[in-house]
Amino acid sequence: MDSEELDIEGFSSNPKNRCYLCKHELFEKIAVIADEYGMEQIAEGSNVDDDGDYRPGLKAVAELNVRSPLRHAGLSKADIRELSRRMGLKTWNKQSFACLSSRFVYGETITRDKLSMVNRAEQQLLDMGFHQVRVRIHGTMARIEVLPGQLSGLIAEPKRQEILTAFHQLGFSYVTIDLDGYRTGSMNLTLGENTGLD
Repeated sequence: MDSEELDIEGFSSNPKNRCYLCKHELFEKIAVIADEYGMEQIAEGSNVDDDGDYRPGLKAVAELNVRSPLRHAGLSKADIRELSRRMGLKTWNKQSFACLSSRFVYGETITRDKLSMVNRAEQQLLDMGFHQVRVRIHGTMARIEVLPGQLSGLIAEPKRQEILTAFHQLGFSYVTIDLDGYRTGSMNLTLGENTGLD
């Protein structure tokens, strides 16, 4: 199955319902495959923590009757990690990764080049030993989020200069640190109270 988000009408302009557009197209394609194999249900991996944030993709999940077993079981991210640890799964403490498009402020055009910049910038930080990272993109400015306990590591030399050099080479004009640290959905702060899908 091929799915190319940037080919979805309206997606690259990064509207506030971007995730809905993507999930709707993705699950429609999965439904075709499920029908071919006689599968009656499609499941996805959201959890109860996703209920506390703006998640327009969940509208597509509901519209297309996709099941969310972890949410329905009342499991949080912490619960899932703990159960995974008890089961001996190597991925129990793996970094969480979200769609790279979530690094863009709403309304900023999403391009392949900018997606590549963000991806390579985050990989740079991971390779340097930062555990959970986000590089949010605002035009040509990078806003780095790491776990609060690792914030000081961003400015300790020689890492600070290594980060600056790498990010400037990737095309970022400005490199900043978000003092709030890593948190999911930080771009949703720009939406205020207006999170409808009109």
